[in-house]
Amino acid sequence: MSAPLRLILATDSHRPVAAAAAPPCFPHLLPSARRRPPTAARRCPIATVARSVSTTTPQALQFVEAYVAEDLVLRTARSLATEVGVDAVTPGVGATLRFLAAAGGARAVVEIGTGTGVSGLWLLRGMRPDGILTTIDVEAEHQRIARRIFQEAGFPSGRTRIISGRALDVLPRLADGAYDLIFVDSEVAEYSACVDAALRLLRPGGMLALHGALASGRIGDPAARDVETVTVREVVKAIRESEEWTPALLPTGEGLLVAVKR
Repeated sequence: MSAPLRLILATDSHRPVAAAAAPPCFPHLLPSARRRPPTAARRCPIATVARSVSTTTPQALQFVEAYVAEDLVLRTARSLATEVGVDAVTPGVGATLRFLAAAGGARAVVEIGTGTGVSGLWLLRGMRPDGILTTIDVEAEHQRIARRIFQEAGFPSGRTRIISGRALDVLPRLADGAYDLIFVDSEVAEYSACVDAALRLLRPGGMLALHGALASGRIGDPAARDVETVTVREVVKAIRESEEWTPALLPTGEGLLVAVKR
């Protein structure tokens, strides 16, 4: 019975045995007899992904930023931020913060840099319904605006703990290992100290999000040696090389470095 079966497999043009397996991505690792030139129909998926990176355009980045639309409350908070001179996070960063809070089931979140409530509102919308956002800022007037924004968005006062003061004075008073997510959007000079504090405050598996991690686009320019760029570069490098963090650098907005506490 085996001979007829071999004959059928050899002669049936619709079922060629040799073509059953897809060509590998690394033909140079195969014996020369099995190598075949690549064709348009059989592309290596890794090479395809690598080529797609170079197709990123300003228009594509704009699409990313506008992918999740902001409602009237967020647009109002953003407009008020412009009026008082605060650089609010972009919609792309806000959507990422909401995603991180939702993915981690965040119940306890610390925000360093309240502003007029743009990033805080994104965070609240991703947190658990019983979650509490602790937000810190030196500008009490900005926080007054943020409080109204949170209320307009339907969040009761019990969902937020708004603390006026310097982050480096407030953070030591917060409980160790009690937080699921910490978002840092403060003065660059405080980044390193805030990252150290986050390591103490986060639970294992908790997430850190550091805004402005691309230093306004200068992070990869070796000629950029201004104090702000050098500071951001050192913090980003320290997190990458630390055994206590699992990081990723996202190119949304001004750059968002996210890291999970091991």
